[in-house]
Amino acid sequence: MSSLLYVSDLAYPARGRRYCDEDIYLTAQLRKAFNLAVCHPEDAAHLMRGFDAVVVRNSGPVIDYPDAYAHFKEQARATGQRVYNPLTGKADMAGKQYLIDLTDEGYPVIPTIDTPDHLDRLPQAAEYVVKPKAGADSHGLEFVTADALAHKTGGDLLIQPKIDFRYEVSFYFVDHEFQYALNAPDPAHRWELTSYTPATEDLEFARKFIEWNDLGHGVQRVDACRTQDGDLLLVELEDLNPYLSLDRTTPAARDRFVQAMTSSIRSSLT
Repeated sequence: MSSLLYVSDLAYPARGRRYCDEDIYLTAQLRKAFNLAVCHPEDAAHLMRGFDAVVVRNSGPVIDYPDAYAHFKEQARATGQRVYNPLTGKADMAGKQYLIDLTDEGYPVIPTIDTPDHLDRLPQAAEYVVKPKAGADSHGLEFVTADALAHKTGGDLLIQPKIDFRYEVSFYFVDHEFQYALNAPDPAHRWELTSYTPATEDLEFARKFIEWNDLGHGVQRVDACRTQDGDLLLVELEDLNPYLSLDRTTPAARDRFVQAMTSSIRSSLT
């Protein structure tokens, strides 16, 4: 039986979510198919030797332990350690630059720049969202006027128009296969999620970003907002350690997800 080192910060204080509950559930399911041990992200680099794969799950924002995460990636690459998700992700795994790149490439994303000098590339807005490129979980996010943007310099920030959206919706994938979708009907309560049945065009939207990222294996979450005009715009493509909100799905959806993730991990080991 293959062995997994499952990386999670069980004590991470996520707002509106309990990471530990999700990881307790997932590890209980995965240990039926794998020999499994759980460790904190700061311990992964020196414990991973001897395991067939390292599964990075609800480990919290890596900005909380940048040196340990950099060392883990360096050691994994140097030793050929299999990591799930693979360390080749181009989205949140690599930082937030992809939002600017996708904007420039014409993808349906919230228009994003990193300098006030490019403000003409954004639609005019009463307010703008400014957040750190290295941020996560809304750390450092603020709303400012166009006049205040002149003081936001340095290239380490993301600047977006504040979108008046109807709701947010998330699409969850294992490898390139869609699993389920959830939405937050009230924009003020991001993590009060309900089941969502996506239309064909919704899935086509989400798959554009899964195909762009081109991960061979792994779990990804495509976060989008529905504008007042009815369009979907990408908010975030989480490919590092996406929270899955499994407690908001049906038992059947959870079973399907666990089966898909188990098969995906097995496939990644061959």
